[in-house]
Amino acid sequence: MDRNGARRRLSPEKTDVVNRLLAPILCIFAGGLVANHFWDAPSASIRWSALVGGSLGLLLWLFWDNWRASLLIDWLRRLQNAPDTPLPRPLSGVWRMMADRLTRLLRQQRQQGNRSFRRLEDIRDALHASPNGVIMLNGAGRIRWMNHSACRHFGLDETRDIAQTVTHLLRDPAFGAYYTQRDFSRGITLDSPIATIARPLRLAVNIYPYGKKSLLILSRDITAIERNEVVRRDFVANVSHELRTPLTVLAGFIETLQTLTLTENERNDYLARMTRNATRMRNLVGDLLALSRLEASPPPSLEQWTPIRTLIAACVAEARGLTAVAAKKGGVAQHELVFPEETKLDAEIAGSADELQSAFINLASNAVRYTPPGGRIEIRWTPTLEGGAAFAVQDNGPGIAPEHISRLTERFYRVDSGRSSESGGTGLGLSIVKHVLQRHDARLKIDSVPGSGACFTAIFPAERIRRK
Repeated sequence: MDRNGARRRLSPEKTDVVNRLLAPILCIFAGGLVANHFWDAPSASIRWSALVGGSLGLLLWLFWDNWRASLLIDWLRRLQNAPDTPLPRPLSGVWRMMADRLTRLLRQQRQQGNRSFRRLEDIRDALHASPNGVIMLNGAGRIRWMNHSACRHFGLDETRDIAQTVTHLLRDPAFGAYYTQRDFSRGITLDSPIATIARPLRLAVNIYPYGKKSLLILSRDITAIERNEVVRRDFVANVSHELRTPLTVLAGFIETLQTLTLTENERNDYLARMTRNATRMRNLVGDLLALSRLEASPPPSLEQWTPIRTLIAACVAEARGLTAVAAKKGGVAQHELVFPEETKLDAEIAGSADELQSAFINLASNAVRYTPPGGRIEIRWTPTLEGGAAFAVQDNGPGIAPEHISRLTERFYRVDSGRSSESGGTGLGLSIVKHVLQRHDARLKIDSVPGSGACFTAIFPAERIRRK
């Protein structure tokens, strides 16, 4: 009894234990009663008959109990192949309780195993999604697992190359020496086995020991990083070269003016050359600053609309001024300039008016600079079938060889460096045009045949064009 006078009840587990203890006693007692009832013997042998009957009753109970135990063992064996196998019906009492406990335990272990398997799957999927290659090696240097990026980096197969020795598959001497020396405090850089001249692939490879003599190989694609580093070095070298030349000329002329007595004509000639070189440096710095602003500023809005007529008018004025100055300076004929009719300029374009005007003027001024005197330059504005528009500048100058066309928009790239310097170009004009067009979702198309002129076309998408 508890404090409230209520009768305490035994738990089901304790009840099963008590029943299991009482069952053999009842079997022995029942066996003795049955033996005394059917055994006709003197009173002296009654005790023996009771003992024999009780023993038979105990044997029957043991047989029944062992049979239920064998059912439980057989059920556990079948659970290995069929987890949903139901419990045998004859099980009861302690055996039933054990089966229920085992079922609950197995279910918990199965759930825990499923959770662990799902976590492992998530980790594996994350490693497969990683852009870095991962290869796991055992103590003998054989591949245990690798992700998709490692297969792409080294040209391996996820199924065929498992359990293969990694040095048999990656035969680069640098990797072999790195792996053999066992000094993994630093990484190495090597070419991928599947790299080609057309598609280079440079990899940064590191090896990390883990576990018991296991190794982890990590690879990273650094092709773009090395390419950008080369571009950066070339850019610095080109800027240095472009600035050094006019600075050298200015320094030489200044020293000459300071040390020598010159005639009026000589002094004027020197000052004119100094002015040209100073202007060249000023233009170069201005173009570099323009490129820097383009790369750092946010994309132009789609809500700022500028009339095409305004942009073409600025382009026309610049082209006419350049050809007039060139003709007056060299005593040659002016270029024949053809511009679109006013009635065809009834559209607006979305974006930065200053950037677009700079791109249009760059294309027009390039045509004036590189077309011989008296040549024909045509500027066009035409709608496209997709709803966009195209701004084109065509000339009948010397044209451009096919091998140069793909590189014309590179910074400081010149087909003829001497001619570009004489015309006052900085080598950055088309690079600025390319950046402006990219910021306005447009593209630059270049068509040219050597000896027949060139056509530079800026093609704008429909969402950037609005017709009145």
